Amino acid sequence: MTTRAPIGRRVHHYVRLGAAAGVLAALVGGAPAGRGPGGIAAAAPAAKCPITASGYMDPNYTPNPPVRSHVGTGFVLTGIVRSGIDCAVVPRARVEIWHAGPNGSYDMIHRGTVITDAAGRFRFETDFPGSSFGQPHIHVRVAVAGFKPTAVAYLPKPGTKRGELEIVLEPEL
Repeated sequence: MTTRAPIGRRVHHYVRLGAAAGVLAALVGGAPAGRGPGGIAAAAPAAKCPITASGYMDPNYTPNPPVRSHVGTGFVLTGIVRSGIDCAVVPRARVEIWHAGPNGSYDMIHRGTVITDAAGRFRFETDFPGSSFGQPHIHVRVAVAGFKPTAVAYLPKPGTKRGELEIVLEPEL
């Protein structure tokens, strides 16, 4: 679910699945730049984005799903991948997406990989996910050199046709 605000201030709902198979909801969002004396925009130091917490890796994960941005119809997941160092967009990030099919079972049909574009954005069209663990969800794993892999799950509300994520990657040390 996304509020209608500029991308830097959007609030995104995502969840991570814990080892106890509990579902934890979290919010990811940025803050607007501050203002200097007299209300004039102050020069902002290098921004720091809150790192997206990586959740439990789903046991239904299969590495290296095929590169494809369309595996069904009815639901579109879009997003942006950013660096936790300076909030810069991360082009060429590998975004792996998988979810249970409409019958609630995981299959190879509902898996795909998309690569972020020059603006750090991705788009994946699929069927509305089936329910497993009592809640429809879409798993997303992002991997790119120089950053720790991050895995989250997006919870679409029943009846919705679109969702959006902002994922901020933690740099490797």
